[in-house]
Amino acid sequence: MNILRTPDSRFENLLDWPFKPHYTQITDAATGQSLRLACVDEGPRDGPTVLLMHGEPTWSYLYRHIIPKLVELGYRVVAPDLIGFGRSDKLAERNDYTYERHVAWLSTWLTTMDLREITLFCQDWGGLLGLRLVAAFPERFARVLAGNTVLPVGTDPGKGFMDWLAYSQTTNDLPIGQIVTMGVTRKLSHDEIAAYDAPFPDASYKAGACQFPTLVPITPQHASVTENLAAWRVLAAFDKPFITAFSDNDPVTKGADLVFQKRISGAKGQAHVTLRGGHFLQEDSPDEIVALIDGAMKRSHV
Repeated sequence: MNILRTPDSRFENLLDWPFKPHYTQITDAATGQSLRLACVDEGPRDGPTVLLMHGEPTWSYLYRHIIPKLVELGYRVVAPDLIGFGRSDKLAERNDYTYERHVAWLSTWLTTMDLREITLFCQDWGGLLGLRLVAAFPERFARVLAGNTVLPVGTDPGKGFMDWLAYSQTTNDLPIGQIVTMGVTRKLSHDEIAAYDAPFPDASYKAGACQFPTLVPITPQHASVTENLAAWRVLAAFDKPFITAFSDNDPVTKGADLVFQKRISGAKGQAHVTLRGGHFLQEDSPDEIVALIDGAMKRSHV
């Protein structure tokens, strides 16, 4: 694997981003190469842990308005950058990214960090990967809050995703910041757009962002269908609180909240909500997400 690392200078003086990175070295099982995975790790180390997981093509900057407010409430907040995104290492070749590799990298990171009694908030690929972590390590998770995400098993994803797939695979040098803008109801500032572009000095750093849409298992022939079906069997029996918090204006994941509510044991009787916003609801409803996480944690007293 040809590993790229975004220069630190790209992350200097970003708007509303005072957080220092914390790095974990993980080993890729197939090649034996070491990868550096970055995360934000704020708040008291002995506080209840909130894990915030981003998706495509964002990074932990997506949670900049959520992290400090949760810390003020006394929580430890951990927000990793997926390999290929943010301050984490990036691979130059698209084929070096697979769904199962992402799961393995995050599994190594999670166990190395030894996070426990986790409250997970996940969105987009943060759910495709985060929910696989829940299925692999259910004993480490106290509750889950899922927004605008899916766990696909080879079925038709709908027009919204297919439009995104077509765009992502026919556009040279994906305009990351502009893509985020298209998935937000409010208007992002020039500085906010620049912050989403920051991890990618040029197109060579965007292989992960380009490859992610093709990895979603939307046909029975796709890789990871079997693994996701196995994960669903674990999630169906997951009896800890599972709350959906989808937005009211996301054509990509619309209706998936009802699937989670129907199939997952811990979703029964929960206070599921619909928040305002586009696909990247963290930009549109940060205060509501903070209140939702805080309320869920206080209600179950874990």
